Amino acid sequence: MTMAEQAGLVFADEDMAEPLFLQFAGGRAAVFSSRAPDKDGPNEDAAGLLVANSEGGALVVADGLGGQPGGENASKITVQCLRTALQQAAKIDSPVRSAILDGVERANERVLGLGIGAATTMAALEVSRGVLRPYHVGDSGILVVGQRGKVKLRTMAHSPVGYAVEAGLLDEHEALHHDQRHEISNMVGATDMRIEVGSPLRLAPCDTVLLATDGLLDNLNPGEVVEIVRAGPLDQVARTLVRRCAQRMRSPAEGQPSKPDDLTFVLYRSNSQRRARTKVPALGSRRPHHGQ
Repeated sequence: MTMAEQAGLVFADEDMAEPLFLQFAGGRAAVFSSRAPDKDGPNEDAAGLLVANSEGGALVVADGLGGQPGGENASKITVQCLRTALQQAAKIDSPVRSAILDGVERANERVLGLGIGAATTMAALEVSRGVLRPYHVGDSGILVVGQRGKVKLRTMAHSPVGYAVEAGLLDEHEALHHDQRHEISNMVGATDMRIEVGSPLRLAPCDTVLLATDGLLDNLNPGEVVEIVRAGPLDQVARTLVRRCAQRMRSPAEGQPSKPDDLTFVLYRSNSQRRARTKVPALGSRRPHHGQ
């Protein structure tokens, strides 16, 4: 096992054709990241499966702000800083919570230090012994859904539209089509960046976890996402998300959301569910990746 794999994997500037499936933190994870259709520039998203210790780690997605210089650097820096912070915390047996907060704060300093206006959103989920804790900055999202479709966790986007939905002033359909949907009020790379930390949540045996960037959240209605991820083998769920988002981006239909964008998501389920049909390699069995 390489040093990078001991600390976890970072996926940056990827253009995957298929999701990747790995064992992680007592469960199974699926990772997918690709450029927007027909895009010539880099994929500005990044993701990570980051190891904290033998019992857990962190799942991460980051979405570099489009239209800003260096978005791909900002997202990659953020995931790499989190990996380094978790690795350092493991050496001194420091809590994962502190490591994630330290990693995001360090990422904010480094992105600001680029001095080019780069910025990124970030969503991270601490996973340890079947207990989850969410952390996020901006509008990348975290969702936890039960097998029957009960939404047990959904993060609120740090944006005027996100706050309006939370306050009941807009419904989810209106929010998805709102012309100010992509104006965010919090980001890594801002002097007033803040990290929202959620409460711990124990993962039930049939729960599914999803972390996603705008490429998914802007192309599927919230109800569609819940219905897709709530049940079925993880490989089937991941491929359905990829296929459905690609269809929406390439072939807009009246009344359906459609926004070509980089697409990145991480799915996770605990091993107790025994629902995967595909043999899944352990994290350390994957060859080193250029983004590490």
